[in-house]
Amino acid sequence: MFTIENHIASLKEGLQRHSDALIHCTKETLTFNYYEKIDLLDFTAFVQSFGLDIVMFSMDRGAGEVFYEGNEISIFAGSYNLLEDIEYYHIPDEKKDEFWTFYEEADYPISEAETKVIVEWFADCWNKANGKSVSLPAYFSFHDYDPFFDLYENKWITDGDKWDY
Repeated sequence: MFTIENHIASLKEGLQRHSDALIHCTKETLTFNYYEKIDLLDFTAFVQSFGLDIVMFSMDRGAGEVFYEGNEISIFAGSYNLLEDIEYYHIPDEKKDEFWTFYEEADYPISEAETKVIVEWFADCWNKANGKSVSLPAYFSFHDYDPFFDLYENKWITDGDKWDY
C-alpha cells in the first residue's frame, strides 16, 4: 500500500543516488568564465514521469538566454546539462495502477511535496558544491513553472522578482 510518507521517503532516496553526480557537475560550473552579459543563472528541471533533466541556462534580465558569438573559447554562455535523464523513482509495472489511484485520491497534493523535496535536494547539492562562490544570482525552477527558488536567499520568489531588481 502506498502512503505519502513512504512515497516521499522513496523519492528522497532516489534523488540521493544522484547527489554526487549533481555536486560534481555543479562544481564544474564554478570554473566557467561567464560571459559579461550574463545577468543570472537559471537552473531548470525538466520532469517526465519519474525522470529528470537539470539544465543551467545563462540569462539576461529580459528573460532571454545569453549566447557568446566571439572567438574566445574560454568564455561560457548558453546552456549546460547538469543531469540528463535520471530516474529518481521507480514503480514496478504491476503496481502502477495502484500507485496512480493513490496519487490521484490523496488528501494532500502530492505534487507539492514532491516539488519541495526536489528543490531541497537541489539546493543542498548546490550548497555542498559551493554554488554561492559564483557572483551571479542563481535560481532553481521547474520548466514552465512559477515561482522560482532563489538559491542565494533560500526562498521562493515570483517570475517578476526574478527578472526585476
